[in-house]
Order: sequence, then structure tokens, then C-alpha cells
Amino acid sequence: MNLEQQTKKLKKELERLKDIYEENNPPESKKDKQFFQMVKEQTAPVYELLEKWEEKALQVVKERKVNLHPQQVASTRENMELLLLNSYYVDVKRRRYMELNHSILYIFDQLLSELQNN
Repeated sequence: MNLEQQTKKLKKELERLKDIYEENNPPESKKDKQFFQMVKEQTAPVYELLEKWEEKALQVVKERKVNLHPQQVASTRENMELLLLNSYYVDVKRRRYMELNHSILYIFDQLLSELQNN
């Protein structure tokens, strides 16, 4: 899977996470093992994809094929990891959640735009 495909897939995941957040079904207890297992199973593939995406994105940045800084790529991964958990546990205010969401989306869109122009 190339960087463009990975980015598009992560954008879809971002939308899915936003829907989960907006459904607002946090667990009754943060120590609920069954809920934790369900979250772990659903998010593990996204964590793997995010790790691969970061490697490829940093390589493209290093080769100066896109106009992004390595820190933007790293921050995007960190923000996406935060949203992965915040979407299920709903332990962050909506405003902060949306700020993270928009920040990630901006970098994904920027990356896709520059990849398509090259």
C-alpha cells in the first residue's frame, strides 16, 4: 500500500472515529475489561497503519517531495493516537477533540494534495 492509499484509509478512519465520538457511548467504568478488549481489537490495525504511514511520510518529507516538516508528521501520528482512545472513552471536551481532528485532517489533505501534484 502506497502513502496516498494509506493516507486516504486513515482519513476514513478519522471519520469513523468522529462518528464513534459523536455517538457518545463511553463505558460505565474506565476499568471495564470487556470494553477495553473491544477497543484494543478495533484500534490495533489503525495503530499499525499509522506506524507504517509515519515511516513512509517521513521518507517522502526527507526526499523533499512534499512541503511538510518531520515534526508535523510526528505530531499528526500522536494526535491520531490520542483520538483513537478519546473517541471510545469520550474523556475530552468536544472543542479539543475537534481541534485535534481538524489538525490531523489538514495534514492528511496537505499531503494528498502535494502527492497528487507530483
